[in-house]
Amino acid sequence: MSAAPEQVTVTLPDGKAMTFAKGVTGGEIAAAIGPGLAKAALIILVDGKEYDLFRPIEQDAKIRIITRKDPEALELIRHDMAHVLAMAVQALYPGTQVTIGPAIEDGFYYDFARAEPFTPEDLPKIEDEMRKIIKAGLPTRREVWPRDQAVEHFKGIGETYKAELIASIPAGEDVSIYWHGDWHDLCRGPHFRTTAELGDAFKLTKIAGAYWRGDAKNAQLQRIYGTAWRDKKELDEYLLRLEEAEKRDHRRLGRELELFTFSPDVGAGLPLWMPNGMVIRQELEFLALQEERKDGYRRVATPHIAKEALYYRSRHLPYYGEGMYAPLDIDGENYRLRPMNCPHHHLIYGATRHSYRELPLRIAEYGQDYRYEASGGLSGLMRVRGFCMNDAHIYCRYDQAKDEFIRVMKLHARYYDLLDIKDFHMRLSLPDLNKLDKFVDEPQKWLDALAIIRQAMDESGLKYVEGKGEAAFYGPKIDFMIKSTIGTEYTISTNQLDFLATQTFDLKYIGEDGADHPVYVIHRAPLGTHERFTAFLIEHYAGAFPTWLAPIQARVIPISEKVGDYAQKVLDTLFAVPVVKPPTSGCRRKSATPSSRKSPICWWWASGRRPRARWRSGCVRARTWAPCRWKLSSPASKTKRNPAGMWPNNPFRRTG
Repeated sequence: MSAAPEQVTVTLPDGKAMTFAKGVTGGEIAAAIGPGLAKAALIILVDGKEYDLFRPIEQDAKIRIITRKDPEALELIRHDMAHVLAMAVQALYPGTQVTIGPAIEDGFYYDFARAEPFTPEDLPKIEDEMRKIIKAGLPTRREVWPRDQAVEHFKGIGETYKAELIASIPAGEDVSIYWHGDWHDLCRGPHFRTTAELGDAFKLTKIAGAYWRGDAKNAQLQRIYGTAWRDKKELDEYLLRLEEAEKRDHRRLGRELELFTFSPDVGAGLPLWMPNGMVIRQELEFLALQEERKDGYRRVATPHIAKEALYYRSRHLPYYGEGMYAPLDIDGENYRLRPMNCPHHHLIYGATRHSYRELPLRIAEYGQDYRYEASGGLSGLMRVRGFCMNDAHIYCRYDQAKDEFIRVMKLHARYYDLLDIKDFHMRLSLPDLNKLDKFVDEPQKWLDALAIIRQAMDESGLKYVEGKGEAAFYGPKIDFMIKSTIGTEYTISTNQLDFLATQTFDLKYIGEDGADHPVYVIHRAPLGTHERFTAFLIEHYAGAFPTWLAPIQARVIPISEKVGDYAQKVLDTLFAVPVVKPPTSGCRRKSATPSSRKSPICWWWASGRRPRARWRSGCVRARTWAPCRWKLSSPASKTKRNPAGMWPNNPFRRTG
């Protein structure tokens, strides 16, 4: 009598248990639940691990079947699509080697080693070949090989990069090989049952250069990017967002609106601020000055360089040395361009003794800093090598730390409300306490600091998520993530709790008991850096800044020379101090009106005579040239509200 076959029990998300023969596949489980699910299923989660639908399940497990409706579906589609891209390229261009091809946010890419460069004209051909592969419905299968066998195999077929990648896997480990029809690749999986399940909601977007394993010392490769979605509707919506993002690109608008520029004579990543851009910087600084004054901050100023020893003391060189510039030899001593302002501020705090009654002490500075960025990572004002930070440090007692942290988070929220930034959240960046070579080795102090921050974040009522291994080396931090009007997300500022500075800079206060006690230090920069925040604002507003922030708020246009005196009167009313540009004399309305909606000028006044009237009138317009009559008595009534009550009697500071 034969023994009963071994069985496994799987538990569904609703708690229902089902029993199958050992080795059952996700596809078979989906079919047992229902034909609709069998058709819609993409992969299966087995105790949280991703399995192909054709992979056997050998033990009892909790399962969840993933369909196109689930949030995980997009990454799965893009992962498979990267394989299809590689298949198409190798079919069209024999001899091309594949390297790596991951799914990324909004799409995927694959890096290729090929002697001849790809061109934009190649992309439609590759797309057509990809559609053929998808339509063919090639079956997928998974094989597990010994590592050394895989290395020899890929060397034998001329895939040297892939062989090198496999050789870096620890000896004795097996590797998974996925086949789509006759094409195969090293991959962790999972993959769909056939290529037909991908659908054709994809598009190849661009070609770029890349280095093997991201190292500039290695061979240069060619990267093809693409995007893939669940259906055509999602694809079209994404392409529309991409088109709008192109229109709002801060690099293009910054050039058109004469906000900033770069020069090879100065160096990559070192922006030159032009007069229009400088207005935005100054207004943001003025805003910060006003708001910080309300919260009790005191301003300081510190130098851009310091002796190298200071950055060993602060631990920046041991933990952050790769982000700093090489030393400058001055009179036989090494100096460094500063990457942060905190060591200087700590020295200011430590220059005098402080009583518990003086705390918290809040000191602020718009500090100029310099950090090394690889040339490939530079991007307009978003990623630069020199920047000016809205920095401050708060020195407080342990019992004050939570409330001070909440106060800083509320300051962020005030700024975002003022700037009409509706979509933002926080990311709590945690240490990986298993990798203390990257973080200060003080586990208990990490836990104490995290307890303070979590309590503060919960009490603030603001949304947040957590990210492991992303903390600063000296303490946990909060990154503020904001989205522009078109949905582009940016890490714009940070808020950090530092327990290390107390030790390295001997930062203390005299307590009620007359003894010395260590302070807690909060690092914060709600407006981030001028460079990054301005880049965000350019894209957020598409260059059409609110009146209070605009480089030129108003321009007065006399229709003829006869009304020049009246135009000057309007100008004087709008702006009681020297103007940016003089009135345009004797110009015609056609040439005097703005050329496009992207004009940085918020309000236009055209002054002249009505044909059959003796009195002069004004036509006022807000960027769209829809004129209306306006009387000289109250220009302020035509403007948007002023931020935080600033300039209540003179909203127009920059006119012409």
